[in-house]
Amino acid sequence: MLLAALDAMGRHPEIRRVRQTALEALRPEPGARLLDAGSGAGDVSRGLAAKVGPAGEVIALDSSAATIEAALRRHDGSNVRYLTGDVSAMTLPTDSVDGVWCERLLQHVEDADTAIAELIRVTRPGGRICLVDTDWESLSFDGVPPHLAATVVEASHGRLTPRRLDMGRTLRRRLVDANLLNVTATPVTCLFDDPTSAAVVLPMVNPLLPTTTWPTPAAVREKWFSHVNAAGARGDFLAVLTIWVVTGTVA
Repeated sequence: MLLAALDAMGRHPEIRRVRQTALEALRPEPGARLLDAGSGAGDVSRGLAAKVGPAGEVIALDSSAATIEAALRRHDGSNVRYLTGDVSAMTLPTDSVDGVWCERLLQHVEDADTAIAELIRVTRPGGRICLVDTDWESLSFDGVPPHLAATVVEASHGRLTPRRLDMGRTLRRRLVDANLLNVTATPVTCLFDDPTSAAVVLPMVNPLLPTTTWPTPAAVREKWFSHVNAAGARGDFLAVLTIWVVTGTVA
């Protein structure tokens, strides 16, 4: 189920737009050695490998051995090396990569600053770090009753969404505090004008989510999806969510 969700998100036009913004910010060069921290099934890693070419390498790191096994089954022969490990305590040598891509991972970790320090440690001076993460507190809806939307969103925090709701908008400060140079921050506002499209990225709009994981009473869930479906049928459903792309250069 997780891999299917990751695949669907990777194909979504709004997530592709976020990734294109991040790719332009990271500017991977042929021959570079990159780290994809929190690589999932490896689709971004393989895309980065195409950018660095046969003289380069991408290290795909994920904490889940099962996910890494799935990524290995999908390997396309490009220069990607798959590793299982903890982003906050990596075994990679200091100054061993030219750049880092870390997408929607830090919202899940216990201590984001420790993880960022590790990403900086393994990156050589002059190397670039690109962090991509969500500001879940930016999530808003239209076309559905505001009070009901607020109830569902608040109930979802920490259950259907990660523990750190504000991670995206804190990334710039974290890189500045870590003394990175040339820090840039780009907010990408993702727009979903159809419930089916929104359900790919927003779990509280996904009717296939098991009811055992739903954070509100059943009556509230039923009322919520009734309004969501009605807004979709009328054509006035809207959901917006900001994902931040932040880059900096290691001093």
